[in-house]
Amino acid sequence: MFYPLYSKEAGKAGVSFIEIQNPFNNLMFYLRITMFIGHFAVGLAAKSVKPTVSLGTYFLAVQFVDLLWPTLLLVGLERVSISPGITEMTPLDFEHYPITHSLIMTVVWAGLALLLFYLFKKDLKAALVVAACVASHWLLDFITHRPDLPLAFSDATRVGLGLWNNKILTIAVESLLFVIGLGLYLRSTRSSDKIGTYGFLGLIAFLVVIHISNIFGPPPPNVAAIAWAGHLQWIFVIWAYWVDAHRNVTWT
Repeated sequence: MFYPLYSKEAGKAGVSFIEIQNPFNNLMFYLRITMFIGHFAVGLAAKSVKPTVSLGTYFLAVQFVDLLWPTLLLVGLERVSISPGITEMTPLDFEHYPITHSLIMTVVWAGLALLLFYLFKKDLKAALVVAACVASHWLLDFITHRPDLPLAFSDATRVGLGLWNNKILTIAVESLLFVIGLGLYLRSTRSSDKIGTYGFLGLIAFLVVIHISNIFGPPPPNVAAIAWAGHLQWIFVIWAYWVDAHRNVTWT
């Protein structure tokens, strides 16, 4: 089945609509080009630091800039192109994304998360953990990306250690992070009903399936597919809120 969606790229070519494959496949394409499972590992681990905060909030925090990025792609404020072979792990050339992925804006987003969470919850420790989760995204990207992460709004200075240039090492590091994060989460919570057990197992299984697909998956078909599919990441945030509400914390 194909779903027609508007694309600025298609519009420039004189075509109003493009065909984008099944949304599930598009989600898989999108998640194959991000440090997907490593970011969620941080969200899982954060639960052990401040268990009273929902896992959904932690997932929202660690993936906030990647949840915002697809929208900015669609409106043309940030840019990416597909260049197979540019790294072993991802075919994407991140050309311009200072609003979501510059170091200075990471500080701003983390500061806003700290302020907003504290204003609503009046819990400084929890607010600090949530802010740290937001900031962790840039740190993990710094480790994995080639030098394409801007420090500020100019693209003159861009950094990245380039772990993505080694697929085996990337998979090993992300898998280790995920196992540690999962272990810390399970130590901090206990299922209160079947949703807390099987719903959580389903979430973890889906994350693992996508992680495994990273090894074998083809590149995304076009930039528009990446942008639209990126919004499907909200599924994981909602899913995490749902299952975490059916798990009790073992300590506070």
